[in-house]
Amino acid sequence: MADPQLTLPQPGAPAETALHAWLHHLAHERRLSPRTLEAYGHAGRRYLAFLAGHRGGALTVGDLADITPSDLRAHLAERRSGAHPLSARSLSQALSAIRAFHGFLERRLGIEAPELALVRGPRIKPSLPRALQIDQALELMEATGDDAETPPWEAARDRAVLMLLYGCGLRISEALSLTDAEVPMGETLRITGKGTKTRIVPVLPQVASAVAAYRTLRPWTEGPDRALFLARRGGKLSPRQVQAAVQTLRRRLGLPETTTPHALRHSFATHLLGTGADLRSLQDLLGHASLSTTQKYTAVDAARLMGVYSSAHPRG
Repeated sequence: MADPQLTLPQPGAPAETALHAWLHHLAHERRLSPRTLEAYGHAGRRYLAFLAGHRGGALTVGDLADITPSDLRAHLAERRSGAHPLSARSLSQALSAIRAFHGFLERRLGIEAPELALVRGPRIKPSLPRALQIDQALELMEATGDDAETPPWEAARDRAVLMLLYGCGLRISEALSLTDAEVPMGETLRITGKGTKTRIVPVLPQVASAVAAYRTLRPWTEGPDRALFLARRGGKLSPRQVQAAVQTLRRRLGLPETTTPHALRHSFATHLLGTGADLRSLQDLLGHASLSTTQKYTAVDAARLMGVYSSAHPRG
């Protein structure tokens, strides 16, 4: 259903008005995250600014029908070789945003540029999720709160957050979006993830106990709409603060540099798959829209098995 406040620009309006309409559509109809909107907006603004310079003047909405594959390739070449060149992956993401923008122009404004589909992005070597070993993940959980300088309630908070990431496979944004209404936790937890997709995840007793212990120590009054995880001054805990806590633990324990909060979610998936979980169930637990996204964990498990084989077999 279209957002009633979405105003479609006329062909003679500045091209930027089409970009604003597209971002409004993404925010209110597609309900994309603020971070994704920021990335798409940046890619769109850079694209239109380049076209204006490349074509020698400001563009109208109607001019966007005349964009050629040559124009788009020139823009990608500029972004690959400018003062701050993009990596192949970032360039591919920028191209994806531009294609989505032109798709919106075609669907909503009837402005077609079919030849742009001929432009191919750079080849990207698929990267495997970087999971921790089981003993490393457990060591990270146990070491949280060992620092005597950290107030007990903050140590309990950090441990509860990490337990949710590894024990339930939550994204960091999902864990930090929980409110006091979720405590005490039962055997399951309803999570709203990317694209407002809702899923049910099981809650291990150890995870529920860690969250309850933190909630008991937290020096702030509770309220059903209040964020569960709070920072030192009572505001909502930020992802950056969790990342900093994991970075400190990683250095103290000598863990690999790939040890991040998101690596705990990867570890959750990889360890479940390694102990017999099926892909469909794992897809549901992780909240992936596509099974192909979940399938990458099979490569991780296969790589681990080959590593064990190579190191243990006499002919390895």
